[in-house]
Amino acid sequence: MYSFMSSFVVLSALIVITAKSEEVYKHEELKARLTPLQYHVTQERGTEEPFTGEFNDHKGTGAYKCVVCGTPLFHSDQKYNSGSGWPSFYDTTHKSSIEEKQDDREGRVRTEVVCNKCKSHLGHVFKDGPEPTSLRYCINSASLTFDSTEQKDKEEL
Repeated sequence: MYSFMSSFVVLSALIVITAKSEEVYKHEELKARLTPLQYHVTQERGTEEPFTGEFNDHKGTGAYKCVVCGTPLFHSDQKYNSGSGWPSFYDTTHKSSIEEKQDDREGRVRTEVVCNKCKSHLGHVFKDGPEPTSLRYCINSASLTFDSTEQKDKEEL
């Protein structure tokens, strides 16, 4: 009886872990898969230096996705040049793709933006953006990948 109950508890725990495995990543796996900067930004709530990110001046057409889990976050139609030194967007692809959290580090209160699926740090959102939302999602390039619709269009020809 004891052996059966132990096996049941272990099996139940494995099922729970497996069900969540799509959203939770082990730090060892992420360190092996991500660059040191990507890991620092997404897992340690870091920030890349302004005007250094791959997507700051990027002009391609397509979707910006979470570098950790691939969730679509922003579309190039929502991107604009805020002059801040980081990629800026006035809206998200889907409101459910991000989560906002209060960030009171560094002696000031800001709104942190994380991927809703994997909880990776993306950047911050401010209320000084353009219409129609008046929001500025100030996002680290290191937290993003880009999926070009231009490239897909060329490949389909």
